Amino acid sequence: MGPLQGVKILEVGGIGPGPFCGMMLSDMGADIVRIERRGGLSLTDPKYDLLTRNRRSIFIDLRKPEGVETVLKMVEQVDALQEGFRPGVMEKLGLSPEVCLERNPKLVYGRMTGWGQEGPLAKAAGHDINYISMSGALHAIGRKGEKPVPPLNLVGDFGGGGMMLAFGMVCALFEAQKSGKGQVVDAAMIDGSAALMAMIYGLKAAGLWTDRRGVNLLDTGAHFYDTYKTADGKFISIGSIEPQFYALLLELAEIDDPEFKEQLDFTKWLSLKTKLDDLFKTKTRDEWCDLMEGTDICFAPVLSLDEAPQHPHNQKRKTFVEVDGVIQPAPAPRFSRTKPELKTTPPIPGQDTQPVLEDFGLTLDEIEALK
Repeated sequence: MGPLQGVKILEVGGIGPGPFCGMMLSDMGADIVRIERRGGLSLTDPKYDLLTRNRRSIFIDLRKPEGVETVLKMVEQVDALQEGFRPGVMEKLGLSPEVCLERNPKLVYGRMTGWGQEGPLAKAAGHDINYISMSGALHAIGRKGEKPVPPLNLVGDFGGGGMMLAFGMVCALFEAQKSGKGQVVDAAMIDGSAALMAMIYGLKAAGLWTDRRGVNLLDTGAHFYDTYKTADGKFISIGSIEPQFYALLLELAEIDDPEFKEQLDFTKWLSLKTKLDDLFKTKTRDEWCDLMEGTDICFAPVLSLDEAPQHPHNQKRKTFVEVDGVIQPAPAPRFSRTKPELKTTPPIPGQDTQPVLEDFGLTLDEIEALK
């Protein structure tokens, strides 16, 4: 049923972080209607557009006054609206926060942008890679002597963007229950990716992190926190930070080299990393798994996208599910009572237009006029 069952949200269709926010909220049980544009960007068959799962889809032409008025009628009946346009676009359409909140004073109005609603770059185009560049996150990701490595679009679009907007909207919805008043949630990917870097900025201020890439505790600088190639060309990951976990690594790997005893002597990290490179190439990934997986070494095999859903731990927890022939991540996090579920597959854009508009009280004549 999901903990957000009964919450109604309008999602003005977009790409990337906006749909991810919608997925997070709809997976938790929110009833979300996604407003699509005809001719919008589509990279694949709708059944594979997993970010749009668990909600209904309608076509409304927001360039027409009748379309805008229809959305405003729907705004009167929902708890929240989310949009992901550049600043000023919703205002030009006649769907600004002020207009919507006048129709529904309790409305939570979620806004997703890259640079925020104001600032010198607010109206400039950009993508994940640009926003995490400006927050300092991208500079910190990569190996020593090499250029920064974009972490897919996980840090800007999804972690610092869509997930942060979902969190902000749930916070605002909670507050609105007490105050009876709605508000605007301004989620910017540059802000969100900066927030994800809070611990790193704190370590830097304390003198425990340098501004150089690939030489620190968590950025592949340390020999005990990195990935290593195995004899069969696959990879394993080691995260033996705590002394007791590091001691277990040395024990199970049968390392008696005295140089390894100085775990936190960063001047030796490069040399020790080279020795571990050689060591881990002496066994296959599965052999290292047999020796280390499930221990307190903090060990895991680096699994491919094909392998991850097949791992026994992921299968036991049902971390991945198959719906309509598509293997995909299950809703997260878990709840003991109000359990999230995958109710519907990703919709064909616009497939629910008539029944949704009927649900919102439009007559058949009004719907035909809109067509």
